[in-house]
Amino acid sequence: MKSLKKTALVLAIAGLPLATHAELRPLADTSMGNITGQAGVTIELETQVNIGEFLYTDEGSLSVKDIFIGGANRTDMFQEITTARDLLFGETSNLIDNIKVEIDIADDGDALINVFPLVAAPIDFAVRTGEWTLQGSTDSTLIANNLSMEGIVTELKFRVDTATDVLNLQSLFAIDDLDVDVPFLALGIRDLRLTGADYDDNPSILTVGAKVDMDIYNGTRANGDSALAVDLNTFEADMSIGQVLVGGTSIGSVALDNLAIQNTAMRIYGH
Repeated sequence: MKSLKKTALVLAIAGLPLATHAELRPLADTSMGNITGQAGVTIELETQVNIGEFLYTDEGSLSVKDIFIGGANRTDMFQEITTARDLLFGETSNLIDNIKVEIDIADDGDALINVFPLVAAPIDFAVRTGEWTLQGSTDSTLIANNLSMEGIVTELKFRVDTATDVLNLQSLFAIDDLDVDVPFLALGIRDLRLTGADYDDNPSILTVGAKVDMDIYNGTRANGDSALAVDLNTFEADMSIGQVLVGGTSIGSVALDNLAIQNTAMRIYGH
């Protein structure tokens, strides 16, 4: 785990949230039952995930190979942020770490799960994959390859509301670099960046995150039957693509300023 020695200084400079944390100690079997009814549970976490192949099968299959989920292991992300840079980005690894998960049950029964940095620095992450392939009984198509995404998370909150049976998700996250090839379209994306809508005017750890607010619940589709409902209440971000490649040649760059998506609803169900 990352050292807590720098926390006070970084908080004063950067203003990231930090809640009180307790020393982690092994619990005896007789103590486990006493967790119920306490003020909440805090989990400190570090992890890395490697998956050789993910395979979804219907009549045909979708295969995703060589999946890696871990830390970005970079200290040079978001160079525009200069305040307290060594403290915010100075420690990194191949693990997703610096994670504190707080779990509470409110007096109305709502479940509250908050994911914050353990110390006052962003949670860095990396996702990489190999080939994405559609496979049928006689043919196959390589739809994507060489996906690489690196970024940070500064806030992630879940709330299960017992009055409405709705899971609400709120997050602040940013992507410093995303590259991917889409061979069947002869298309390539290089240096995609996603930040908060105000980051270009005031680059800081407080403005770097794109804002997401969504509700997930058991909803109703057009014919009245049940469906997985996903309502995107808010998505606010800036996005840029350094290069768009067609046939291996760059055709230029793309930028979207103050992108806002609101009041968007999806209903997902089998057929």
